[in-house]
Amino acid sequence: MHDQPNRREPLLTVDITADYRARPGALRGAAFEIEAGEVVGLAGQSGSGKSTIALSMMRLLHLKGGTVRGEIRFRGRDLLRCSEREMREIRGREIALVLQSPIASLNPALRIGAQLAETWQAHARGSREARRTAIGEALQAVTLSGDEAFLRRYPRELSVGQAQRVLIAMAIIHRPALLIADEATSALDALTQAEILRLFARLSRELSMAILYISHDLLSIASLCGRAAILHEGAVAEFATVERIFRSPAHPYTRRLVEAIPAPPVFDFGSSPHKDPREEAA
Repeated sequence: MHDQPNRREPLLTVDITADYRARPGALRGAAFEIEAGEVVGLAGQSGSGKSTIALSMMRLLHLKGGTVRGEIRFRGRDLLRCSEREMREIRGREIALVLQSPIASLNPALRIGAQLAETWQAHARGSREARRTAIGEALQAVTLSGDEAFLRRYPRELSVGQAQRVLIAMAIIHRPALLIADEATSALDALTQAEILRLFARLSRELSMAILYISHDLLSIASLCGRAAILHEGAVAEFATVERIFRSPAHPYTRRLVEAIPAPPVFDFGSSPHKDPREEAA
């Protein structure tokens, strides 16, 4: 991907290859980009490398026995060349991650308020009142109550939807520039999934937060994202606007994915977010 004349640098540019000991070539030159405030989908079947990309972006792939090379440029810095100390400052504050299993991702032994407080204290210092204000604003942003009764609950006392909203509140408490949602709605029922998708769209709009929405569900990507990258056998087979992917897919694998959907989405070309952000920047 080459920058166009007079075009600002994207918030994030990814072009990486990744290997595991038992699976070399898990990613092979997987490349895409995200503009500031943009919602981009990353689609692909299980085992295509979606979570490998998320872990690589957070510089955590080594915890799964993987190695990554190439370039991940975020706000002008190559994350693959940042020190671990620099990455600890970036994780959670500038780039946040929301995972698939909300109940499992929360500490069952700690109350919700304590977990939110720990998240705030990881990148902030201040009075108890400042901490309380930040927690309250984060919970309000995800339409959860910040009263004492809710903060004293344990994860087991939450519904799955509430737990997912708590994870999102923890992720946005420092107003990161980029939120990675890795299959964040796949464990939810249809109604709760729709609510979380609307929440992501609102957070992106109101906080000017970019989101990488990773999912095997093309319909949820169509409802939320402006552009999408289709991952196939470790490489990005296609990266385009969602409309183009659904109306005129260029890659045979993308065509098979679209044809497998019983009722393809209907797009309103006059409405956001289904636009190429580069058109507005031109």
